[in-house]
Amino acid sequence: MRIKNKVAIVTGGASGFGEGIARRFAAEGAEVVIADINYDAAYKVADEIGNQQAIPFQVDVSEPEDTKKMMDFTISKFGQLDILVQNAAIGMSPQPLEETPLELFDKLFKINVRSVYLGSYYSVPIFKKQGRGGVIINTISTAAIRPRPGLTAYNASKGALIPMTKALALELADDKIRVNGLCPVAGETAMLNDFLGKGNEEEKKEIHKKFIATVPLGRLAQPRDMANAALYLASDEADFITGVMFEIDGGRSI
Repeated sequence: MRIKNKVAIVTGGASGFGEGIARRFAAEGAEVVIADINYDAAYKVADEIGNQQAIPFQVDVSEPEDTKKMMDFTISKFGQLDILVQNAAIGMSPQPLEETPLELFDKLFKINVRSVYLGSYYSVPIFKKQGRGGVIINTISTAAIRPRPGLTAYNASKGALIPMTKALALELADDKIRVNGLCPVAGETAMLNDFLGKGNEEEKKEIHKKFIATVPLGRLAQPRDMANAALYLASDEADFITGVMFEIDGGRSI
């Protein structure tokens, strides 16, 4: 049990990468808050984990009040916070820059960037007060390292998280709060459908094949890949690792 007696929040924990991370954390001994805007899905995951080891919480991570309530809820239920995985995000369908609505750009930055700032803003005082350090893991993307065309707004939202993560790693090092990023290639999750565009099923299948063809190891990311990487960064095995952008991409970023 690599993170036994630890308490973790996983945002976007009701599906996809977040669900995979939450389940793996619980299997390795952590108590987990499954934080998601979809409460029913979060409840289902928490119920399946069972043994009161996981608790669902409905949150809009882009809103300050919701984010603070999530932190307060965690402390009230478990008495501590050790790990914050900021995984909640949205994607977009590929489209030229000049056809991308400003409203979509704003929404991407609100959910993908502002949320990570808010989560850090409200968790860091808790980590400092506890006085034993802490771990923040931000789900970024290979889009921040090797962006794909037609996704300029999404690429930009994920790109903003690299300097934020590195800056926090430097700022919080004296308090033994480690901050790292996970950079997965496109994953076999529900969000993938956004990136496959608005064509018919045959067109989407072709785009899917093209995505896979860009990955040297020949497949897209699975939730278990992200869960394994997050577990390592959250564990004491990584106690000298901070400010790293961990590429979970089968060689895509080379």
